[in-house]
Formats: sequence, C-alpha cells, structure tokens
Amino acid sequence: MEQPVSYRTLRAESYGEYREKGSKFLAYAFPVYNEEDIQKAQAKVRKAHAKARHHCYAWRLGLDGNQYRANDDGEPSGTAGRPILGQIDRLELTNVQVIVVRYFGGTLLGTSGLIQAYKAAAAEALDTADIWERHLEDVYRLVFDYQRMPLVMAAISNLGLNVIAQDFGNSGQMDIAILKAEVSPTLLKLKAQVAEVYEEEVDGLEEIEGFEVAYLKTI
Repeated sequence: MEQPVSYRTLRAESYGEYREKGSKFLAYAFPVYNEEDIQKAQAKVRKAHAKARHHCYAWRLGLDGNQYRANDDGEPSGTAGRPILGQIDRLELTNVQVIVVRYFGGTLLGTSGLIQAYKAAAAEALDTADIWERHLEDVYRLVFDYQRMPLVMAAISNLGLNVIAQDFGNSGQMDIAILKAEVSPTLLKLKAQVAEVYEEEVDGLEEIEGFEVAYLKTI
C-alpha cells in the first residue's frame, strides 16, 4: 500500500458549546501528536473546569487509524466518547483530541439525549476549527566538517531547505525537513552540490568525505 504524504488535522485549538435542559457541554479540540500532548490537553481542561461533573474525550493519532481512544468519564457506556470520536472521523482528521466538559443541569437526558449532546458539542468545536492538509516531512540530520560548511550552506540556500535545528560544536550539525514526496530528488541534489559532482555521479559515491546524512523521523 502506498504511504500517504499528507493528512488532515487542526492548525490550532478550537472551542464549541451545546446546551440542553440546563446542562452545558463545553468542547475543546486540540491538535496532538503524542501521549504527552494528550495528557497536557486533558490537564489543561481539568484545571479550567475542576468543578465539572464529567470530562469526556476522544482522540486519534497517526496515519494508520489504529491509535485512538474514547472515554465516557462516568457517563453511560457509549454515550460520550464514541460520539466525540465519530465527529473526528466524520471530518477524516487525525492527530486530534476533543474533550467535552459537562456541567449537569439537574435534568437527566437519557441515552439518546447524551449521545446527541456530546456529538453536537464536538461537532461545534470541529466545524469552527482551522483544519488544514498537513504534508508529511522527513527530517534528516546533516553532520559535516567545517571545511564543508560553505558548500552545505550554499546547497541549503539553493534548494530552499527548511532548517529546524542546528548545532555547531566539534563539527557542524543541522536538521532539515523535506516534503516526503520530494525526498529522493532533494537528497540527490543536496549530495551533488556538497560533493561538487553531477547528480548522475552521486550513486557512485560510497561516501562524501566530511559529510553525512541520516534520517531522523517523519513529522
């Protein structure tokens, strides 16, 4: 199966609200990329609404669709977390968490009423969010001797590469992000310029003295 090169997620946090028979359902949507982000978002909402009766949530991570969770936080099973997750999936989003806080209004809503309320609150937060198509990037670390530095810097400038981190100690080190769909031709051009050879000659090089390229991660 061909690996995707982009995914839909949130650019920033968003908020939605739904009221039913005195109960308030306050929905907070967050872009999240790992368990730490998820826990921080939950802690932030719990601190802001410490007196709320329920803090229900759902999240989905990754591109394969297998990392997700739906939590009812004391509501009847299946009435909160699943409806929230359903709204994330309705918009084909990932790396997203939605937390819905409920302040009880004194009137029971019943199973169908709860499902509708949590669904509506989550939908309000997501439908007003800034959703974007994020293109995957591969991050590579360049390590080079300082005699190679002018060539490395010139190549980075010529190719318009995105430098996301750098460190200059005993040797130079720079982390660059390249669109996943453009990795192969971009690395070929980079190596050719640093080695001062034609692109057709790069594959014949066992190594480039004083210059190394290593894959780090995909973001």
